[in-house]
Amino acid sequence: MAPDELDALLAAAAAAAVTAALTPLVGRVSRRFGLLDEPRERGLSERLTPLLGGVAILAGVLVAALVFIPMDATYRAILVGAVIITVVGAVDDVVDLNPGLKLVGQIAAVSVPVSAGVTVDNFTLPFVHRVDVSGMGAPLTLVGIVLIINVVNFSDGVDGLAAGVCAIAATSFAIIAFDLGKASAAVLAAIIAGAALGFLVHNFHPASVFMGDCGSNLLGYLLGAVIVEGSLKTNALIALVGPLVVLAVPFLDTGFVLAKRLKYGRPVYRADRWHFHHRMANIGFSQRQTVLYLYAWMLAMAGLAVALRFVPYSDKAGRLHAGWAALLGVLFVLVVAASVYLVYVLEIFKFRRLDAIRLRRVRPEATEDEIDADVEERLQTGEFEAVRGETEDFPAV
Repeated sequence: MAPDELDALLAAAAAAAVTAALTPLVGRVSRRFGLLDEPRERGLSERLTPLLGGVAILAGVLVAALVFIPMDATYRAILVGAVIITVVGAVDDVVDLNPGLKLVGQIAAVSVPVSAGVTVDNFTLPFVHRVDVSGMGAPLTLVGIVLIINVVNFSDGVDGLAAGVCAIAATSFAIIAFDLGKASAAVLAAIIAGAALGFLVHNFHPASVFMGDCGSNLLGYLLGAVIVEGSLKTNALIALVGPLVVLAVPFLDTGFVLAKRLKYGRPVYRADRWHFHHRMANIGFSQRQTVLYLYAWMLAMAGLAVALRFVPYSDKAGRLHAGWAALLGVLFVLVVAASVYLVYVLEIFKFRRLDAIRLRRVRPEATEDEIDADVEERLQTGEFEAVRGETEDFPAV
């Protein structure tokens, strides 16, 4: 018998309870063995913090999945891959793996479910309809899941961000998967959301433990598996568009950072302070403000993805229903406006105003062109002081 929505809620609660209960224990063990994240220039943490919180997330996922998901070869393979990716991440947390070795480990973990049939052989594109990838399905699926793993890993740079983002994404995937008739995938998505929320209890600022690469890799891996099993293996138009919309925020962040690193000739795998959360911190946002703004952005994107599935804006023949299509258009405009506000207004306009105050205090003769040039340089390089308010003493330029 296929699991239902009640099973999903119970599974999420179980995963949350197990993860929340085990996270402090994992933190104590990590501290006992000196597995601590040290404050560093590129990070936002201010004290030694235990790593390996991802082990507690894995425990929550395994317990809930074994109880609430009917186990077949596909889901056994997904869980085996989950254990492997957690081990790879844990080793990276302990010894700081070479990026190439880390990638090999990610590929090995993802290869397990892919070899068991967690693949996409065709998908539906709006206006193009069915796209058949034939024999390229397995390698493309592997690349796609590895990409999602690293996108989530890149987003794990401030207390509570990765856990909250994954909880929001997984919740939306659970809703969509149930509607598409993919009950087991929907329950797995609910379990991911529950485990992430259980960990967030201890990871919201000020975090008492970090998930580490073992946690961010695990959550990215599981989201990738859910996307394949719960969405892409359908003929629905939402199948491909939905996950892209839901994960737009971390994808934009990753794309922005990689573009900056390539522009300045820096290795794409080397950490820096160009992520959205770093840049928001640089203009004066606290860690809690930063994650709450980014949560709101994720919720807006996830809401739009769910609306794309549930708002009846067209019939089966592709003819638009004017009223519903207009409603969806309004939602789209609102989400785009919110995105522009966060990326442009918060990051540039506010910083420009505060930077103008700083410049005029140290250089009263500064012109508008000089202010614009200073703002552009600082936003391009990411090398500027955190701005905390109009009364702060600023150093000379």
